[in-house]
Amino acid sequence: MTLTLYVGSKRYSSWSLRPYVALVHTGLAAETKTILLDRDTTRAEIAKVNPAMRLPVLHHDDLVIWDSLAICEYLNELAPDAQLWPADRARRARARSICAEMHSGFTALRTNMPMEVCESKPGQGHTPEALADARRIMEIWREALAASGGPFLFGRFSIADAMYAPVTTRFTTYGVELDATCRTYVETVAALPAMQAWRRDAAAEPASRA
Repeated sequence: MTLTLYVGSKRYSSWSLRPYVALVHTGLAAETKTILLDRDTTRAEIAKVNPAMRLPVLHHDDLVIWDSLAICEYLNELAPDAQLWPADRARRARARSICAEMHSGFTALRTNMPMEVCESKPGQGHTPEALADARRIMEIWREALAASGGPFLFGRFSIADAMYAPVTTRFTTYGVELDATCRTYVETVAALPAMQAWRRDAAAEPASRA
């Protein structure tokens, strides 16, 4: 079995971070290859690995899967012992619901506070719309953590944590004010070995998108 996850620049690609964290959690033997974004060669490099022209993309032997959530779902099937979804049906449905909300929503936060893992920009991007998105996300976190007891949204690490991992970096980069519960959750995610490895790799990449 050969697993290769192609990701965009680790400084900037929030979509790529999600399946990367999930993949590392499974413990499956895999290789991660980075395609730097916004280069003259970027489109050609992506076209070689995904005709849909999207990153991230997972290659499992001859099978090609793209889209962050689709990759995470596939990893759950590939490594069921990793328990990437909660075992309880109701909690699993809740986890899928908040993942779907992240997958399709929070446009203002994405636009005004793009993921820049290695930067510190406190106060920037704090538009009313972006902060409204941030408040909704923190509401999701507080409700999930209160129900599960933590340390992750559904107790154990799950796809829900992978889907919200980029937001934890955004809140840190842009200095979004957090209560104690949300601050602890951000610190818990940041301490994951996968997150630390991603940050180290990001720091070694070119700082400019140009």
